[in-house]
Amino acid sequence: MRIPDETRDQLTVKFAVLLPHLDERQRRLLMAAEARGLGHGGVRAVAQAAAVSETTVRKGVFELEAGEEPLGRVRRPGGGRKRVADLNPGLRPALLALVEPDVRGDPMSPLRWTVKSTRTLAQELTRAGHRVSADTVAGLLREEGFSLQANAKTIEGSRHPDRDAQFRYLNEQAREHRDAGQPVISVDTKKKELVGDFKNNGRQWRPAGDPVPVQVHDFADPHLGKAVPYGIYDLAANTGWVNVGTDHDTAAFAVESIRRWWHGQGRPAYPQAVRLLITADAGGSNGYRTRAWKLELAQLAAETGLTITVCHLPPGTSKWNKIEHRLFSHITMNWRGRPLTSHEVIVETIAATTTRTGLRVKAGLDTNTYPTGVRIADAEMAALPLTRHTFHGDWNYALHPRLCPADQAPQTPAPQWDQALLSDPALTGMSRQQLDDLTGTLALNGDAGRGRPPRLAFPEQILATVLHLRLSLAAEPLAVLFGSSRTAMHRTLLKNRRLLKTHGIVTPPATTPPVVLTTLQARILAQTGEPSNKIKTTC
Repeated sequence: MRIPDETRDQLTVKFAVLLPHLDERQRRLLMAAEARGLGHGGVRAVAQAAAVSETTVRKGVFELEAGEEPLGRVRRPGGGRKRVADLNPGLRPALLALVEPDVRGDPMSPLRWTVKSTRTLAQELTRAGHRVSADTVAGLLREEGFSLQANAKTIEGSRHPDRDAQFRYLNEQAREHRDAGQPVISVDTKKKELVGDFKNNGRQWRPAGDPVPVQVHDFADPHLGKAVPYGIYDLAANTGWVNVGTDHDTAAFAVESIRRWWHGQGRPAYPQAVRLLITADAGGSNGYRTRAWKLELAQLAAETGLTITVCHLPPGTSKWNKIEHRLFSHITMNWRGRPLTSHEVIVETIAATTTRTGLRVKAGLDTNTYPTGVRIADAEMAALPLTRHTFHGDWNYALHPRLCPADQAPQTPAPQWDQALLSDPALTGMSRQQLDDLTGTLALNGDAGRGRPPRLAFPEQILATVLHLRLSLAAEPLAVLFGSSRTAMHRTLLKNRRLLKTHGIVTPPATTPPVVLTTLQARILAQTGEPSNKIKTTC
C-alpha cells in the first residue's frame, strides 16, 4: 500500500513540532502509534517523516503490542553506556587500596607520602592499568563513604580516672558560691601575641586589591616584644578583664592580674564578698604544682580579707575552661585580620569586644617586670595558711586571709623547741590518747621488723602522716621537724597512707589553719637556715 505524499507531509510537520518536547521512549511510542494507524508501509513512512531508522519505529510498535506498564524511566534497566567501575572490576579495590589510612593500607603504596587528591589518584590508577578520570574517582570515593576531612583535635592524652568527678565537684563549688552571692571567676593566659606589623589570621572588609601589608617573617620585634594577655572571666556577671603584660607569664603576673580585677571590677560588683572561687587549668603559671602561685594567692588573701578557694580543671582538659569559649574566642574574632601594631592597639581592641549576649570586657596594660626562676623554700610553703579539701586536695584547696608568717620573718631567735608540740591536739585534730590508740591499731600491720631499723620510730611515723594529711605539710618540712631525710619521709608517708586506707581510716584536713602552726613554721625557718641541714629548697 502506497502512503500518499500529503500524508507524509502532514507527518513530517507533526513530528517536527512534537518530537523535540518528548523523551526517547515517548518519541518511540508516538511514532509506533502513527505507523499502526497507517497500516502496511506505515513503519517506513513514519521513519522517513521523522528522520529515524525503521528499527527504532519497530521497537516502539513492539512495546505497544506487548502492553507493558509504563516504566517510569526513559531507558530500561541496564541501558546506556556501561560505567567504568562495572567494566573494570579491579578499579574499585585498587582505588580503596590507595586511599586506605596509612596504618591499614599498603606500606609500599606509591602515595603514602603525597597528597591524595582525585587528580593524583587518577594518575596513579592509570599508571597501574586502570584508565580513569579525576571526576570518576571522586564519584567512586563518595559511593564508598569517603569525603574530604580535616584533622580533628580529639585526643586528650591519658584520661585521669577522677576527671568526671572533679568536674562535678568544681560545678558544685561554683554553684554554692554563686548562690551565696560570692564571686566565681575563670582564669587563664591567652596565647602570646607578637606586637608589630605581623600577619594576623582572619579577614576583614577592605577595598578590593588593597590588603594591609605586613612583615614576611614572624620574628619578634626586639623593641616591641610580645603581649601576654591574662584573662579573668566573671561567670555570673558575664564580664571580663584582661591584663596585657609585657614581660613573662609567671605566677606573680597571674595573681597581679587577679588583684587588678578585684580592685577594678570585683570589689565594686561584690561589696559584701568574703570568699572568692577561682577555676584554673592544671598547668602553666596558675598550675596546681606551682608553689609561687599559692604563695602569691596567700598574699592576695591577706590583702583583701577574702578566703580564696581554687579548683583546678583535671589535667588535659584546658579547652573546657569557661574563659576559653566565653571570652578568649570573642577577642580573637574581634581582632581577626588586623595587625597588632602596638600594645595600645591590643588593649583597645580587647576592650572593644562585645557580644549580643551582653559580654563586656575591660583591659589594661601591665608594664611591670616579673622575673622567672623564683625559688620558694619549704619553710615558706609550710607557713602558708592553706587547707586542702577532702576530695583531691591537690586540685582543690583554700587560702585563708591572714598574714603569712613567712612574710614576717622573726628578727629574734626562734623560741625553745619542744618535740612534744608536734602531737598538740590543735595540730593533729585528736587527743593524745586517740593518737596512741591509732598508733596501736596500725602497729599490728605496719610495725613489722624487716630490714634495717627505720630512722623514725613507728609512733613518730604515724604522727608525721597525720600532720601531713591534716595540715598539708609536705615531706620536706616534715623531714626538718622530725630530723629525717626527705627521701625517708617520702617513703614513710607513702607507706602509712596505704596503711590508713587499708584500715578504712580517714584523716580530714583542717578547715582553718591552727594558730599553733606558727610555732612549727618558726622551727622550720630556723632549721632550714642552718648550713648543716641537707634539705634543699625547691621551686
